[in-house]
Amino acid sequence: MKVIFAGCGFLGEAAADLFSGHGWDVLGLCASQESADRLSGKPFQVLAMDIAGNPCFPEPWLSPDLLVHCASSGRGGGVDAYQRVYLQGLRQLLVAANPRHLIFVGSTSVYGQTDGSLVDETHPADPLVETGKVLLETESLALAFGGCVLRVSGIYGPGRSVLLRKYLAGTAALDGDGSRWINQVHRDDAAQAIFLAGTKKLPGIYNVSDETPARQSEVYSWIASHVNGPLPPRAEAPAIRKRGNTNKRVSNAKLKTTGWQPGFPSYKDALPDLVPLINGSSLFDS
Repeated sequence: MKVIFAGCGFLGEAAADLFSGHGWDVLGLCASQESADRLSGKPFQVLAMDIAGNPCFPEPWLSPDLLVHCASSGRGGGVDAYQRVYLQGLRQLLVAANPRHLIFVGSTSVYGQTDGSLVDETHPADPLVETGKVLLETESLALAFGGCVLRVSGIYGPGRSVLLRKYLAGTAALDGDGSRWINQVHRDDAAQAIFLAGTKKLPGIYNVSDETPARQSEVYSWIASHVNGPLPPRAEAPAIRKRGNTNKRVSNAKLKTTGWQPGFPSYKDALPDLVPLINGSSLFDS
């Protein structure tokens, strides 16, 4: 069984490790040679490739059993970068690789709800910003191919947590009264979702989120309590988010019917492992 990972970053690397560990032949694609070199010790092949250009695969990798598109546009990526990496990248990969099955790793940001409602895969996806609309268009391409779309919430994990890093750096701030809902999922749980969707050849759309949507004030209360620090102050102005200022709770009920269960049901469960791995974790040690 052969799988190509278009994107071998924070999430893609963890998922590629899972497939490799279960006996799959894995090819990991990175946007730069520097990134590919970082993975040179992996037990699978890694190549630097511009997926949106004219990707060309060696003979053994034509018509693989699975293609996983989990590339990233980068932190500063705008609409043009999204168009290139997601939409154009997937189009080019489907032509060049001709996989038997496909997984597109997207985002729950395609849900534009702002009323705090609980959303599942049957609810309208109406993104608030142009980048979200590109993701939605890429979803349509994947679904037309008969593939699977995984709408993933905010990813955190070893050495990576936006909220924790901001808190420890002293730059965290509450949006208004902190009542906005936060949806997150641990990287390892998201990797397990990719593995399950790939091995079961799941079609259609699935939300990938933990069991515990939490208000922003609640998340920061967990962090503050764990490191024995104060709650952040209120922001002077609302934050402008790259993927839109949405406010909703994401349901994972459909994915759980496939047998998936998060190892970290709540962000709070992961904090003891996260804090020591984030720079500045001793800020509030007594």
